[in-house]
Amino acid sequence: MSRRISEVLKERFGCKIYKLSLDAGLTCPNRDGTKGYGGCIFCSGKGSGEFAEGPCGSIAAQLENAKKRVESKVGGGKYIAYFQSFSNTYGDLDYLRKIYFEAIAPDDIVGLAIATRPDCLSDEVVSLLKDVNSIKPVWVELGLQTADDGVGEYIRRGYTTEDFADAVKRLHEAGIETVAHIIIGLPGDDPVKTAKFVSDIGADGVKFHLLHIIRGTDLEKEYEKGFVTPLTLEEYTEILKKCLSVLREDIIIHRLTGDGDKKTLIAPLWSRDKKRVLNHINKAFGGK
Repeated sequence: MSRRISEVLKERFGCKIYKLSLDAGLTCPNRDGTKGYGGCIFCSGKGSGEFAEGPCGSIAAQLENAKKRVESKVGGGKYIAYFQSFSNTYGDLDYLRKIYFEAIAPDDIVGLAIATRPDCLSDEVVSLLKDVNSIKPVWVELGLQTADDGVGEYIRRGYTTEDFADAVKRLHEAGIETVAHIIIGLPGDDPVKTAKFVSDIGADGVKFHLLHIIRGTDLEKEYEKGFVTPLTLEEYTEILKKCLSVLREDIIIHRLTGDGDKKTLIAPLWSRDKKRVLNHINKAFGGK
């Protein structure tokens, strides 16, 4: 299996690295009417940023609050600032420049991770990311979810697989690492094909997510109608193994499964027990 991000970061920076999730107070073209309203059908009202600090105060204040939350886990390590909620390159260029440089200013911040969409990466934004990357490492996390454009339309993604490939290409030309997000469990989808696509176009890393049914999303309505059948833990693990088998050896695994907000999670409920899930996955992979 490809290497996991924890060991890669420890090797790169010489200590344990922990991500601090931040909220830039931005939105998404799939929510503000530019491309649609309400976001993708699976996306929560927090824009997949359930575990990010609230958008209160400065970025520096958010970083300090986040450090306090995780300091017992870090044990003398350092941090990566992570703009997680919504689309974090979708905003005024001057504002983006301000928050990016604020985020990398502390000495114990060793890098910057930015979650966004491939259709929110203008040439000007990519140039800005290149400037930041010249000071501290930057990686951009892009939500592909599926390489099937038909399924992409069903989930109201709002961009094509070709758009995704073009974004990865332009970011690589600027010297910026990319991480692709893949959802396992979308109706009618083949995530193994998506994993192979991500590997073939040269993404540097990948995050796998279980499809969560979250209260208040349009996916909840699909679930109630019987259009969506949540995976069992065993089914998820078998699909994940097949996905991993088609990846390049040098691609970095950033996540094997995602966390759902326990307060709003409707299904599958087995995913609430993260320790059990990871133990099951690791056992299936021979304890690695």
